[in-house]
Amino acid sequence: MSALGNILAFDLGTSSVRALVLDPDAVPVPGALARRKFSPTVDDDGAATLDAQAYLGALIECVDELHAAGRLDGVAHVAASAMWHSILPLDAAGKPLGPVLTWLDTRPRAHGQAAGPDDEAAFHHRTGAWWHPLYWTVRIPWLRERSGTAPAAFSGLGEYVWSALLGEGPISVSQASGAGVLDLAAQTWDAEALSLAGVRESALPRLAGPGWRGRLRAEYAGRWPALADAEWAAPYGDGAASNVGSGAGDASRAAITVGTSAAVRIAQRVEAGAVLSPLPSQLWRYRLDHTRVVTGRAYSGGGNLFAWAQRALLLPEGDALEAALDEIVPGQVGVWADPRFGGDRPPGMTPPGEGRLGGLGLTTTGPQILAGLMDGVCAQIADDLVVLESTVGRTVDVRLGGGAVAASAWWRRAFATALAPRHVEAVDNPEVGAVGAALIMLGDHPNG
Repeated sequence: MSALGNILAFDLGTSSVRALVLDPDAVPVPGALARRKFSPTVDDDGAATLDAQAYLGALIECVDELHAAGRLDGVAHVAASAMWHSILPLDAAGKPLGPVLTWLDTRPRAHGQAAGPDDEAAFHHRTGAWWHPLYWTVRIPWLRERSGTAPAAFSGLGEYVWSALLGEGPISVSQASGAGVLDLAAQTWDAEALSLAGVRESALPRLAGPGWRGRLRAEYAGRWPALADAEWAAPYGDGAASNVGSGAGDASRAAITVGTSAAVRIAQRVEAGAVLSPLPSQLWRYRLDHTRVVTGRAYSGGGNLFAWAQRALLLPEGDALEAALDEIVPGQVGVWADPRFGGDRPPGMTPPGEGRLGGLGLTTTGPQILAGLMDGVCAQIADDLVVLESTVGRTVDVRLGGGAVAASAWWRRAFATALAPRHVEAVDNPEVGAVGAALIMLGDHPNG
């Protein structure tokens, strides 16, 4: 199915805000991309936050840039891929009471007297999540304890931005499931999760139903007249959108995405109300949309490890770095790494700073250390892919995407080695999240 008109697609990421225009078949229009870098504020205590209003300002700048260049003419639809797991406390007027907690923030902890789910396995099966600091079940009570003004409501970053632009910011089942408070089968807020969070439905964004569309507030419709009649879909979770953008929208392929972080995921069709299949204890499961779920494992280490190595080891860049890496055989690096520099993602509880490097000697080079880090990520994912494949009962092909692997030919070869004998195909598109969001919105899920 093709859209009648172009699509404006956003990628609301941890390290940047990107806006690009796609043609009616969701193919990026050459030159129609605006980007603003936007890194979280981090500290040694585990904080990793974003300023919501500044983030909104960066997005507006991107749209202004495309508008000034005449790139928004003919846009009929707007979609977004937004980071999963973010949370923002709001006052009664919908204004931020503090910064956005990103998925990278490891500070939230359950109160010492708090009790978890009555049946942890049943809770995990029903919500696809755990009672863990990444999710709103722990984050909401933690935020309340530290807020000078009691929050009246809570939102994800994408919903806050949409509310500012459209006047309403309902949450998609994709984003709601990533918050860890959605009953995946019923597609409603989970009663036990709300109880654990100590919050009522009225304090959370309204769940967007199938086909929900919004339009710009008059202020922004006047600012960007080309978008005045465009229909905006509620933002989708970045991992779910990346699967579809990678051509892995069903269970025939797994998607491995390496951006700032990394993840491996398989999508499956599960209609509302259908019985959920068994879920291995180390995997999460979220909603991709109203008809599919996506099951997987995520990791804190990805492109951020590459960036750390570049900075800390003063590595060469571009062709010079690739030439140095070409001398190293994937899988035979000699340097080994535990890549949990940023800690664990659920269900693990390892804090940041637990990364390890081994096999170092006086002749070890910077590129070898980088290769060891990349190989370590590959090995992590290869092990978990075996578990993930057990949920579909077969070995699957792999679509490999994300900006970090798109930028490194050596990393792509390392993944092919680690995942052999599976067929591994690299996706030649660094914008799989934004493209995937557009495709989900259009109801079009190609696998080619």
